[in-house]
Amino acid sequence: MNQIEEALTGLIAKDPTIVNENANKDSDTFSTMRDLTAGIVSKSYALNYLLPKHVAQAHQNGDIHFHDLDYHPFQPLTNCCLIDAQDMLQDGFNIGNANVTSPKSIQTASAQLVQIIANVSSSQYGGCTVDRVDELLSTYAKYNEQRHRQVAKQFVKETEIELYVEQQVTQDINDAIESLEYEINTLYTSNGQTPFVTLGFGLGTDELSRKIQQAILHTRIKGLGKDRTTAIFPKLVFSIKKGVNFSAQDPNYDIKQLALECATKRMYPDILNYDTLVDILGDFKAPMGCRSFLPSWKDDKGQFENSGRCNLGVVTLNIPRIAIESQGDMTRFWEIFYERMEVLHDALLYRIKRLKDAVPNNAPILYKSGAFKYKLSEDDSVSRLFENQRATISMGYIGLYEAATVFYGPDWETSKEAKDFTLEILKEMKRYQLMWTSRYDVWFSVYSTPSESLTDRFCRLDQQRFGDIPDITDKGYYQNSFHYDVRKDVTPFEKLDFEKEYPYYASGGFIHYCEYPKLNHNLKALEAVWDYSYDKVGYLGTNIPIDHCYECGFDGDFDTTAQGYQCPHCGNHNPKTVDVVKRTCGYLGNPVQRPVIKGRYQEMCARVKHMKAPK
Repeated sequence: MNQIEEALTGLIAKDPTIVNENANKDSDTFSTMRDLTAGIVSKSYALNYLLPKHVAQAHQNGDIHFHDLDYHPFQPLTNCCLIDAQDMLQDGFNIGNANVTSPKSIQTASAQLVQIIANVSSSQYGGCTVDRVDELLSTYAKYNEQRHRQVAKQFVKETEIELYVEQQVTQDINDAIESLEYEINTLYTSNGQTPFVTLGFGLGTDELSRKIQQAILHTRIKGLGKDRTTAIFPKLVFSIKKGVNFSAQDPNYDIKQLALECATKRMYPDILNYDTLVDILGDFKAPMGCRSFLPSWKDDKGQFENSGRCNLGVVTLNIPRIAIESQGDMTRFWEIFYERMEVLHDALLYRIKRLKDAVPNNAPILYKSGAFKYKLSEDDSVSRLFENQRATISMGYIGLYEAATVFYGPDWETSKEAKDFTLEILKEMKRYQLMWTSRYDVWFSVYSTPSESLTDRFCRLDQQRFGDIPDITDKGYYQNSFHYDVRKDVTPFEKLDFEKEYPYYASGGFIHYCEYPKLNHNLKALEAVWDYSYDKVGYLGTNIPIDHCYECGFDGDFDTTAQGYQCPHCGNHNPKTVDVVKRTCGYLGNPVQRPVIKGRYQEMCARVKHMKAPK
């Protein structure tokens, strides 16, 4: 049986390593199965006929992981992006046969935004972000305000005009944001899934921006449908800035309190700490979808430009394997590391080369309608949007914990020598990053890989090759990027202090998580962690057990069994009467109908069991 036949047989048999590779794809649907089938063929063709032989071999044996082989390089697709929604809404855009004009209300603006998101998501394979969406949509809420005031002058008492206008605009905003949430969650893109979309917000201080922020959070707290389930998308990222919403005297502090409530009930929003993020990246922006960040970049006029930029893909290095192969010899570790970095170089370079084969007509929404800002003609080269270091390409890594364990034992986190070793790995990757960026004029970035399926793939391959190695392969998973060992009992404050240095060397993509028990009645505890993180980390996620059983009313953390998730109170595991939400890497997922893969469950959930709540 050849590769394709074997994979298709596994797909038909619902092999969880195939159908569950993406936690937010429902493999029961025809559209997803069609996408998975096409992906198997694309991946096989890429490995056998497109990738350089040594790169394909390195991927197959687990030295590296060439991400998203089911899409790229079979097609020259880009990865993730920050959509230039502001210019698209302002100037109008084309989708299909429609020439869409600039909206004149927040309801129309929100509807157009959904169509932009759907089309962008179908034209690439990674996540997309609409940043500062509160400030963006406030422009169109002003049209509502003007229209209601004109009506009020005719029919409302003069002393009641402003109250009437305020009430009507508030209702318009609430309706528009609720529609935005529902429409995103009911969309399917061409690859059989809900768009992986992030909304960044929190910095607008005018009254309309405030109302939009409040509507985003209230809508999320309310939940979806009659059962009020947790919305999986859009991912919400709330920006915190001193002088805006950090302290009680700041104008938007009340919205920060609402964000805290939302996080305890729905796990989102994650937070961006403004000053630390600027310190790491050079300026402020939300991530592109999950965790991929752009460096600061200025246009020809010397203005910072973020929206309309993108990432060209990821290749991840198996760091634990290098340490295992070195057999504890530090000199040998670095020899192997440098050899593997050359393979990583060749893989990334092939990604760039393949993308030059794209033409604007391949993805009109990206290249011709303004999602990538500059509108190209059909004869233009798409490379002009990537070069001059405008786009990023990602040098991923996984498993710093396991690599250090080879040399310093499983409890190395308190050892300065051990931690310095892990930082040195990233410093060396950054040295290559700067060298390759200068050579090829595309921004190579060191990226803390969101290892959704990779956390168990690399470990599984190494376990087959090297056997069970205590605290390394015997766990069944590798630790994601620079994160503290999930099995250890530490406070959020200790965890943040340990992890805070790593993103300065891996600024191309990162996120920190802290785990808590239920905190619905103790928002000050969560706020204490958020505040503590402000000058330490740029991007922080809140992980709280929010599973719900509709049979007995239990709220909390469901038990995990071989068949799926089960209510610990009444034993209910009927997928129709439970709401199970887990964080898989950067996004939330609803894995209730999917068997649990050991490594992936450990990576995304084990910290819930072992992290102390803040006092």
